[in-house]
Amino acid sequence: MQQDKSARAGTELVAAILDGTPLRAASFIVTIYGDVVEPRGGAIWIGNIIEACAGVGISETLVRTAVSRLVAAGRLAGEREGRRSFYRLTEAARSEFAAAARVLFGPPEETAWHFVQLVGSASEERMQMLERSGHARLGPRLAVGVRPFPLSIMPAAVFRADVAEGAGELGAFAAECWDLEPHAEAYKRFLQRFDPLADFVEAGGTLASADCLTARLLLVHQFRLEALRDPRLPAEVLPPGWPGAEARRLFARLYCSLSPQADLHVARNFITATGSLPMACDATSRRLAMLCDKEAAPEGSR
Repeated sequence: MQQDKSARAGTELVAAILDGTPLRAASFIVTIYGDVVEPRGGAIWIGNIIEACAGVGISETLVRTAVSRLVAAGRLAGEREGRRSFYRLTEAARSEFAAAARVLFGPPEETAWHFVQLVGSASEERMQMLERSGHARLGPRLAVGVRPFPLSIMPAAVFRADVAEGAGELGAFAAECWDLEPHAEAYKRFLQRFDPLADFVEAGGTLASADCLTARLLLVHQFRLEALRDPRLPAEVLPPGWPGAEARRLFARLYCSLSPQADLHVARNFITATGSLPMACDATSRRLAMLCDKEAAPEGSR
């Protein structure tokens, strides 16, 4: 009886997170592949995608439409086995997903200040791509950043930058170049949404395995959206009280707490053309090990 009451309380907490999380079918399907499929490889049955999306209120019609669009965009490839349809990531998409996974689950990124001067035509389109990758626009063709320069932006001249003097002014420079307030607010909303669930799980609260997977997918979805938009500046130039580090630690804590039951649900229910997806593999084990290290990272670390 007490366990049933706890499970209901957990389901209500997941529902509360969902109420404050607007979802688009294609974006959430990307999250499913990034969290469940990319580290394990293979093609999963569309029925599993439909079931996972139903858990967050996305209809089968929207799922099928979104899958068709992802196929047309070259991100998914379909195959049939009997009467069932399976979809796998294309090689180009796997490379993209692996890069995103390094941001979420990998070791701390190295930072290297650099300036990018765009040359040639279509500079505005390429400047927007730079901005989406975390660079700041300094002029019509000039941008500054600390994260890897996307090679798809070529042609461009890239100048690596070292601070000769005035390191103490880098924070003011960053504040002029990047509008960090929207990122800070997004991290604060993330903390408000997921803190109660983390407290519940860590206090021994019960969640059904399906709810654990739904909660983990929502966790990855929301953190992915912000972490990939964040310019991810070095800690020394961020404003005081920056919530990104706390959000990253919460992500690590809750991902680790939810994963045993979430992965059990995957192994019991997710089907490939050759059998079930494994509960764990080397890549998922590395993810969890890395997140445990991040969870134990000192205050203020990125």
